[in-house]
Amino acid sequence: MTVTYIGHSGFLVETGSCYYLFDYFQGQLPPLNRDKPVIVLSSHSHHDHYNPAVFSMLGRQGVGQIFPVLSSDIPPRDRPEHLRCRVVSPGETCILPQGQTLKAYRSTDLGVAFCIRDGEEWIYHAGDLNDWVWQGEPEADNRRMTLDYRREIDRLAQDLAGQTLTAAFVVLDPRQEEDYARGLRYFLDRVPAERVYPMHFWEQPQVVRRFLEEYPQYARRIVPPDSWNIVR
Repeated sequence: MTVTYIGHSGFLVETGSCYYLFDYFQGQLPPLNRDKPVIVLSSHSHHDHYNPAVFSMLGRQGVGQIFPVLSSDIPPRDRPEHLRCRVVSPGETCILPQGQTLKAYRSTDLGVAFCIRDGEEWIYHAGDLNDWVWQGEPEADNRRMTLDYRREIDRLAQDLAGQTLTAAFVVLDPRQEEDYARGLRYFLDRVPAERVYPMHFWEQPQVVRRFLEEYPQYARRIVPPDSWNIVR
């Protein structure tokens, strides 16, 4: 498995069967094998997670097989007219074109998170599923947020049934200030994963270094941004 960082929450994952392009927002794509299928996954309609221009970009590369998998909150007018889209809702399980299994989890913001089984490899992309606790918000709202987030992560851990994620892309947002690590820490404590890529850090990769300094017990599983494949 090869992972390439595109920007923000956007990652390109190549396995033996296909490419997965998660939450493309902006940036360049690397040259792709035109004969290999590209599954384009968008977790929700926020502009920093879905940009329909990605389909024309892939077309210009001459990619012959493009399969959009879009969250159900993305309206029909924003879906590519020339491609057959698979639209998924929270809690739904579906089979992807090469026989992979995808399950969609309910986001704590909008849309879904994705978990994919591709042969012996498991891939998780959180989208905006995170413990979005904010200083200054009502305590009851923050408490409800934490409960909602932990319920979904516990459901993911239960569904894995002892399997280990090969790669996981999980929110680490510095805008949450002192609560920035809540979601990632709970994920790491509950879900087995070989490689965890923090994301959604708004061009502030130093927040990953801060996390590792404050919580060194997780360093073995965190892949720091300075070691990522990046399109330049």
